[in-house]
Amino acid sequence: MTKAKARHILVETEAECLALKQQINDFETFDQLAREYSLCPSGRVGGDLGIFGPGKMVPEFDQIVFNETIGEVHGPIPTQFGYHLIWITDRK
Repeated sequence: MTKAKARHILVETEAECLALKQQINDFETFDQLAREYSLCPSGRVGGDLGIFGPGKMVPEFDQIVFNETIGEVHGPIPTQFGYHLIWITDRK
């Protein structure tokens, strides 16, 4: 079964998500912005969601994590929780 490792930042609006995406240029910046702005409890650890398989996240999230390019920041991704920036760090 495929597993992925990802980080994310969750915010309320698409505009806020786009503004944060403009600021991200490396892992360190993503980590800092997640700690400062993410509404998800994972923000306390730089948005780190750990390792997970398909079906553990909402479908919109899974679609990105298991199909898009590793090492890039994807988003804004709308879900019922808000808007996400997703950084896929590994997939096996």
